[in-house]
Amino acid sequence: MNTLLAALGITALFSHTPVQNQGKPQTPKRQIVIAHRGASAYLPEHTLPAIAMAYQMGADFIEPDCVLSKDNIPIVVHDTYIDTISDVATKYPTRKRKDGRFYAIDFTLAELKTLAISERFDPTTGKAVFPNRFPIGIPGFTIPTLAEEIELIQGLNKSTGKNIGIYPEIKNPEWHRSEGRDISKAVIDVLWKYGYKTKADKCYVQCFDFAETKRLRNELGWNGLLIQLTTPNADKESSTDYDKLLQPSGLDEIAKVADGIGPWINQLIEGVVDGKLKINAIAKNAKARGLQVHPYTARYDALPTFSKTFDELLQAVFVDVGADGIFSDHPDKVVVFVRKLNRKAQN
Repeated sequence: MNTLLAALGITALFSHTPVQNQGKPQTPKRQIVIAHRGASAYLPEHTLPAIAMAYQMGADFIEPDCVLSKDNIPIVVHDTYIDTISDVATKYPTRKRKDGRFYAIDFTLAELKTLAISERFDPTTGKAVFPNRFPIGIPGFTIPTLAEEIELIQGLNKSTGKNIGIYPEIKNPEWHRSEGRDISKAVIDVLWKYGYKTKADKCYVQCFDFAETKRLRNELGWNGLLIQLTTPNADKESSTDYDKLLQPSGLDEIAKVADGIGPWINQLIEGVVDGKLKINAIAKNAKARGLQVHPYTARYDALPTFSKTFDELLQAVFVDVGADGIFSDHPDKVVVFVRKLNRKAQN
């Protein structure tokens, strides 16, 4: 176990035998808090200490982004390339591709484990993306596998008596296919191994690629909770037409295979007009079709233009939009807000 876990005052039970996940159907009775890449505002994203910290903060679900290693093992990093969160350019300078990037799929798990993981930075300048977060260059962080993250969460569930869930994202399935790999099957196989199989299990699978979302349900046999992510697609996440997908007819198609949508917050709240939030009908239309709405990403240190404070942002998302949950780099702050919101509703 990474020694940094001990520094957090958290212990976990690990077992070579997968713990069978148990739970009731996960229709939210209150707004759920999804720890975006773990407690990524406080520790380097997706590392096991960040996962443990998010668990301790009271998140309902913890999100691992999944890509494949050279030996076809699902690992937990946000991008297919790893030069924004590691010292790969220093340790393996000759392993970059023609585009100048270093890709996880070109390294075995053993090689990936030699890398020092840090707070996200610009590989050109070396400067942190979020300068006021955890310092770059602190040793002791490594890339976890999906299995390692699940074992940590399930171990903590056993030792604490809680039932915190996982919310894995299948990253860039089209790109993985171009590399001759099936990221979705590799991830689903791991989830099945650890007991996540049905909608009664505390696990959402998410994907930006709508063709892959349908494949997960109809071909690969994923019978658990499933979320269709959406984006303006500036990052070219997939060839999915998100504008079309978020129309009522597109939401009808999503509802045939998925349990909800995960839109970018600004796809739901378009700004402020005459002092009032301009909220479109996407969330309302989705909920009318029985779809949950889990927008991303609430960051205390990177607020959208329509809100002046973090609480104002959460009020807009949970109350004005009516979202069922939210992804956040600051799960502790969202947990506090949700508790206050529910106490107010009960009074």
